[in-house]
Amino acid sequence: MQPLAEGLRLPTNGLDYAILAIYFVVVLGIGFMARASVRTSLDFFLSGRSLPAWVTGLAFVAANLGATEILGMAATGAEYGVAVVHWYWIGAIPAMVFLGLVMMPFYYRSKVRSVPEFLLQRFDRSAHLLSSVLFAFAAILIAGVNLYALSIVVEALLGWPQWVAIVVAGLFVLVYITIGGLSSAIYNEVLQFFVILAALIPLTVLGLKRVGGWDAMSDALSQQHGGDFMTAWGGTGIGDPNPLGANWLTIILGLGFVLSFGYWTTNFAEVQRALSAKNLSAARRTPLIAAFPKIFIVFAVMIPGLVAAVIVPRIGTPDSGLTYNDAIPLLMQELLPNGVLGIAVTGLLAAFMAGMAANVSSFNTVFTTDIWQRYVVKDQPDTYYLRFGRLITAIGVLASIGTAFIAASFSNIMSYLQTLFSFFNVPMFVVFIIGMFWKRASMKSGVWGLVAGTTAAMVNYFWIYRGGVIDIPTDQGANFVSAIVGFVAGAVVMVAVTLFTAPKPEAELAGLVYGTESPSPDEELEEADRAWYRKPALLGWGAIVLAAACYLPYSF
Repeated sequence: MQPLAEGLRLPTNGLDYAILAIYFVVVLGIGFMARASVRTSLDFFLSGRSLPAWVTGLAFVAANLGATEILGMAATGAEYGVAVVHWYWIGAIPAMVFLGLVMMPFYYRSKVRSVPEFLLQRFDRSAHLLSSVLFAFAAILIAGVNLYALSIVVEALLGWPQWVAIVVAGLFVLVYITIGGLSSAIYNEVLQFFVILAALIPLTVLGLKRVGGWDAMSDALSQQHGGDFMTAWGGTGIGDPNPLGANWLTIILGLGFVLSFGYWTTNFAEVQRALSAKNLSAARRTPLIAAFPKIFIVFAVMIPGLVAAVIVPRIGTPDSGLTYNDAIPLLMQELLPNGVLGIAVTGLLAAFMAGMAANVSSFNTVFTTDIWQRYVVKDQPDTYYLRFGRLITAIGVLASIGTAFIAASFSNIMSYLQTLFSFFNVPMFVVFIIGMFWKRASMKSGVWGLVAGTTAAMVNYFWIYRGGVIDIPTDQGANFVSAIVGFVAGAVVMVAVTLFTAPKPEAELAGLVYGTESPSPDEELEEADRAWYRKPALLGWGAIVLAAACYLPYSF
């Protein structure tokens, strides 16, 4: 992510800083209040599986409202136009619905504490250990993205030195997660969700007013960039050149299926929120409840990017002095009065802290329960793992500070994140999906599917794309192709290994493979789902229909 333009320093005053200080006090207060509920390691890592669906649902979507969502998606809107909706209505909603309707019963009924632990039950220890190590590594890298992005934004907007911003943000995340565990992170994410919206909605409304409304903005951008800029599918025919560097096939398969399902269904930073729900019904409804605000959040990040492209027609070029990442800060400087400006700055900080906290809290769970407790120090009292969980949280934050600077080598943070997802989430998804729907998949096929998928995606990106073996126009297009290659390679290897190795005994697959009965039927779920408004299927299909209705105006 390129540093923001020096001229975007905001005219903050005492009122803005007071709002920011109040927010930090409230964040720490929530952490100390949550401490009272942390008595066991289950309380610390999964909130004792006690939270209501509306809380976990808002936390689910807030955990995703990090660096990518706020700056990255607005930058994508300024650069590519309305095509940014693909990351929401194709690249999120269907996968979130699939997670709630199909995959959450497998996760929740198996009583796993993490996503890798499910692979232990379905495959074997080697698949479990490899997936745990890969996920822990990826979580720290992604947490570092949020921390780095936060630091350069604060440096540019408020004038704080970058190292001060990193230390302050990292310290606050460390304190409230270490004290209150996942409950503290989740309740703070609910607060952060509303703070983020309070920052983005004024920018969207005032921005549209500044450029004369949607029609005037659309006319101006169509004249500047051509008619395809204000359509979702324009110029995406196979062989047609377009700024996104991807055609409709790679968008649907690479983003809409492989990357999307790989992220939303196996990324423990998201799934952990659903696993903390009080029962299976609440767990299934968590991603479905989150899908509804996710449908509309695209407008709050896309429109500011489009408005910025109107205000500064040459944004992103050397002549303008502004990068695409400057879209949100530019509008904050141009449109917001003091007070509202303080809320907007607080919203940006909340977004980055939510993204970092989600990954740090998932990292401490996986490292403690899946690596340390199972393979390093076994059979200790629960209090030992609770103390170790707090210690590894501190180590995770320190490691995130280090990985934050890896993100500096990438010019676009969203491209960097999509690269990480193609390396780590996609191979895990192919192992999950085959393991859940193919009873014959052998125990050894899991680990080899992970190895093949991760290796193939990396080879495609670093050798075939970066090495110039095949010409792919953009990093985004290369990420879509890498995801497809990783998925296909993992699937082929899993099938091949299965043909020559022993399957898991059928008696051990109950509740782990689609179509097999759970060993402990959930009568509470059946009772809870009788009311129509609590049925996950209705919520899920409602989200898909609503997303399709939103998509219709942009499909032509």
